[in-house]
Amino acid sequence: MNMQPVILSGGTGTRLWPVSRENYPKQLLPLLGERSLLQDTALRLQGIGSGTSAPIVVGNEEYRFIMAEQLRQLGIEHARLLLEPVGRNTAPALTLAALFSRIDEADPVLLVSPADHALGDSGRFREAVMRGFAAARDGAFVTFGVQPTRAETGYGYLRRGSSESGGDLFALDAFVEKPDAATAQGYLDSGEYLWNSGIFMLRASVWLRALEVLQPAMLGVCRLAMENSSHEGDFLRADRNTFAECPSDSIDYAVMEKLRANPHLGPAWIVPLAARWSDIGTWDALWEMPRRMPRAM
Repeated sequence: MNMQPVILSGGTGTRLWPVSRENYPKQLLPLLGERSLLQDTALRLQGIGSGTSAPIVVGNEEYRFIMAEQLRQLGIEHARLLLEPVGRNTAPALTLAALFSRIDEADPVLLVSPADHALGDSGRFREAVMRGFAAARDGAFVTFGVQPTRAETGYGYLRRGSSESGGDLFALDAFVEKPDAATAQGYLDSGEYLWNSGIFMLRASVWLRALEVLQPAMLGVCRLAMENSSHEGDFLRADRNTFAECPSDSIDYAVMEKLRANPHLGPAWIVPLAARWSDIGTWDALWEMPRRMPRAM
């Protein structure tokens, strides 16, 4: 197995203000126990398979020392910290990581996860990753959909199509934005929709090829920002002046929502994920967490 975890740690968590603030966002806080959300995420991604690499962590340069210290506390060695001089959302962040992972012509399967989400059952998460790994290795886009437990209006949804491999994989029919209450109830009743977890798995080359077609300006800026990057100890900083010109967009909007119209870029699959997931995006979600989720291991 050649898997490269990528942790996207650039969020600001402003919906949990005043605990989560711009200079100390939620992924760096111990909201669910003794460890921060970043630390829980790093441990969750560690050692999924025998060939899993140390993580690439993409985050704001202002948090670099906090991120490095939190990983050091876990004993995670050789993590690569890519620094964004300015925030440009998740698609450019993943692009920086994909370009970095392709040094020496490598082409790993990237397991991409936000740093500020929570999962209550890491064992089931790892099982889901293994179910989707072969498809990602063979060139597919893989995303993870959470079985909804309520008519939630605060999450995006995935509509699943026909199944493969005895129900391990489902065709990705559509991404759906946050619905109103009646629409969300319809999604729940239909059984065809899953919450969008924001977790993805795909080869680095597959992501970069998709950008060449769908977001060439973004790819060009990120390539130049990496070519002009600078090292500072254990950190690699994308060039500030170049990266500041990068379009800002999410992974969903930039690529994933456009795959149905561009089938030549590769198949797209959903792996159902039953692991008690939450993006901890509101105080209500955080209030529920200690009662229904053990600390992720």
